[in-house]
Amino acid sequence: MKILVTGATGIVGRHVVDRLVRAGVSVRALTRNPAAAKLPPQVEVVEGDLTAPRSVAAALRGVERMYLFSVEQTAREVVALAEQAGVGRIVVLSAASVTVGLHTNPVERAVEESGLEWTHLRPCGFMANMVQIWAPSIRAERVVRHPFADEPMNLIHEADIAAVAVAALLHDGHHGRAYTLTGPALVTVREQVQAIGEALGEQVRYEEVTRERARELMKAQGGFAAETADLMLGFVEYDGGEASGADGYADQDWSALMRVWPDVEQVTGRAPRDYAEWARDHLADFR
Repeated sequence: MKILVTGATGIVGRHVVDRLVRAGVSVRALTRNPAAAKLPPQVEVVEGDLTAPRSVAAALRGVERMYLFSVEQTAREVVALAEQAGVGRIVVLSAASVTVGLHTNPVERAVEESGLEWTHLRPCGFMANMVQIWAPSIRAERVVRHPFADEPMNLIHEADIAAVAVAALLHDGHHGRAYTLTGPALVTVREQVQAIGEALGEQVRYEEVTRERARELMKAQGGFAAETADLMLGFVEYDGGEASGADGYADQDWSALMRVWPDVEQVTGRAPRDYAEWARDHLADFR
């Protein structure tokens, strides 16, 4: 059996690839830059871009199952190509916000309407999202500057998302299921910073700043921090429209996301990893 992993060099994709390799499966990894992929030697790395569906056609030949990173604009074309190539099962990386009705995901809809076997993964916020945002100041000053000090957040370790993905790819019984994936408990920004400090064995100071100041800092960083600042800090909503209210989230009901879902443990047989374990796993990013 050959499985195609799209987004193979991403935060979750790398874990999916590694788990499939350990399971002894033939893995083909799709990436825009194979030369920089740095994936295990037994992985077949191929060039392709989900935003240009025709570039994916060759990668789909001989593939039986696929892990699909969500690119909404080209979802129907990519899924149609997969069906034509004989792919029988697709596992989609989606988002928990779909579960609670904050937005819809056209990728999910395209896969459901294809007639193929499908499973949707709907993770809440990634613990790893803050690496690129906080790591520079932690490395340089042992400090984090961010708002929302004591507001609980629902976060998940990327390895747990991958564990559910691989279970759905390799085993039967997951067709037609949408799994909402969360960590074992809600965690505040202050608690996250404390966990990183404990993993480092050093104090990491937390300075609460306004949303406006945090946006300035994130925009100045460029890259992922700059691209996600407005959404992460509540200046825009999921549909791209401007948010209203003092905290930026008045138009959306986030309360439904503030609960722990059992899906990770039900699928994998083990409780999801907590933030302290994630911090230990990412020590190299903060040293």
